[in-house]
Amino acid sequence: MYIKTIFYLVLLLFISVIAGCGSSGSDITTDDPDKAYQTAKRNFDKKDYLQAIDDFTLIKTKFAGSSISDKSQYYLGMCYLKREEFLLAAYEFEYLIKNYTTSSYATDSRFQLGMCYYGLSPKYALDQTYTYMAINEFKNFLELYPTDKNAPIAEAKIKELRNKLAQKLFESAELYNKMENYKAATYYYESIISDYYDTDYADDALYGKIKTLITRKRIDEAKTEIERFESKYSGSILLNKVLSIKKTL
Repeated sequence: MYIKTIFYLVLLLFISVIAGCGSSGSDITTDDPDKAYQTAKRNFDKKDYLQAIDDFTLIKTKFAGSSISDKSQYYLGMCYLKREEFLLAAYEFEYLIKNYTTSSYATDSRFQLGMCYYGLSPKYALDQTYTYMAINEFKNFLELYPTDKNAPIAEAKIKELRNKLAQKLFESAELYNKMENYKAATYYYESIISDYYDTDYADDALYGKIKTLITRKRIDEAKTEIERFESKYSGSILLNKVLSIKKTL
């Protein structure tokens, strides 16, 4: 609920800025919805996204409920996405998903919603709220449309974002190690191994945990984790280092 509240507060701020700083107005003068759509789409294709935003926004109100409503709604979201105004784009795609459930544009809108939050996902060291939101939307998309043309992209984005979350935990573990807070370091290493086992940081985390356990004089646990490493990460470039540690114990 808190995240949603912040989302819409920021959204309203963006809308007020856009309203005050937009272009001179819509190009649309016709009362024919199809001609209106053609005008707006022509501006979109020319990458005049500000003008297209004015056009599609007018269509959204003037021709509400018409045959062009859903595709105009979709391209309004795409205009904001192209301009990297991700919160505004997310709002428009969510609007389409909720109000045009049977539209042929609903599938792609759900994918693009994930891309909006992906665009908002910051560097690993910062707050990762939008990273979690992006992963959630991509998972929703894959559950609903597992064979869609964008499914492989969604899967790749999830992997990338999960790597980012794992990196954040790994850097925390490394920091605690440097601070000689080995208990905390062990906890963070194990969090990666348990929750992000399919990321690039899983074998690094287990290797780090083994070394940390040895530092803590917990040799039996370290031996158990070495066996775990040999079983799970036999192809890791860290395997030889783990085996070298094993010989010293």
